[in-house]
Amino acid sequence: MRPKILLVEDEEGLILTLTHRLQAEGYEVETAREGDQGLELALHSGHDLIVLDLMLPGKSGFEICRELRQKNLGVPILMLTARDQVVDKVVGLKLGADDYLTKPFEMAELLARIEALLRRVQIGRGPKMAGVFRFGALEVDWQAGEVRKDGELLSLSAREFRLLQYLAQYPNQVLTREKLLNEVWGYNAMPVTRTVDVHVAWLRQKLESNPRFPSHILTVHGLGYKFVP
Repeated sequence: MRPKILLVEDEEGLILTLTHRLQAEGYEVETAREGDQGLELALHSGHDLIVLDLMLPGKSGFEICRELRQKNLGVPILMLTARDQVVDKVVGLKLGADDYLTKPFEMAELLARIEALLRRVQIGRGPKMAGVFRFGALEVDWQAGEVRKDGELLSLSAREFRLLQYLAQYPNQVLTREKLLNEVWGYNAMPVTRTVDVHVAWLRQKLESNPRFPSHILTVHGLGYKFVP
């Protein structure tokens, strides 16, 4: 079955160019030209990946990303932005986007990002972790993709959930930043391993009772991280 991509973009020329190329690469493509339509399709059409422009008529890419993650939709999101500003990228990632690309971009780079995101989904799906996993005040339903703390549902991005899932597969074992980067992100082309540190910090903020002194996701200085259930 061909991977299904939702392209939410309002530039007609870019829609035609991207649709033609993605279809030529073997993807099934559905398009939306404004934010409200994009959100509706994202919620109900079962896509494997969403390419989401930041500036849209109606709902913005930020709003769409936020609503999808609030509804615990874990589909990978690649955000497109015409503004090369760090704050836009940080906000997008914090809202749950999995990656971003600044316009104008090379088609080869877009295709590489899409392939990497789809690989991450496959990594996140296996090996299978079944049932409900409890540690401390936390409860994780692997199959439902839900994490609760003291009974309250937490909002984790797809990447944060996959990071937790991978850590939990290797309890009490030290995992290097490079290992996490390769296995969770699905590729080794990231310029720095600081990416892992940032996402671990976000995960701690949501999971740990005291993020400054974590009890479950521990730093092993000079080596990496260790998950202690």
